[in-house]
This record gives sequence, C-alpha cells and structure tokens, in this order.
Amino acid sequence: MKNLLEYLLIHLVDYPEDVTVEEKETDRGFEYFLKVNPDDMGRVIGKRGAVIESIRSIAKVRAVKEGIRVFIKLED
Repeated sequence: MKNLLEYLLIHLVDYPEDVTVEEKETDRGFEYFLKVNPDDMGRVIGKRGAVIESIRSIAKVRAVKEGIRVFIKLED
C-alpha cells in the first residue's frame, strides 16, 4: 500500500523528492501519513478536495482486496 501511495504522489507533484509516506499500524487498521512540499499541497488536495478523495478511494479499493482498513491523512 505504501508503494502505491508513493507512486501516485510522485507522479502528481512538482517536487517528487519531497514526498514521504509513513505507515502506522493501529488497532483500527493502518494509518498512512502523506507529506509533500508545501508548494504541491494544492495539487494533492485538488479543487474541493477531489484529488485527495480520489487517492483515498484508490487506497480503499486496494485495502478491500487485502482485507485491511486504511486511513489516509495529509500532513502539512
């Protein structure tokens, strides 16, 4: 899952070297913390949050196939 999120973000942003994805396992499932360059924040969020919601939807499809729960959080 981490590789999928990194792949999506790297191909979306202008500063791919600043992309980091941290994974944390909790009792509810897996939490992923996405960090990008502040200049790329608008690209990742998208108009009215459309892009980040699409990333979350893709991650949830993959999570269902793997039988896990995922939570995606975008950090400043």
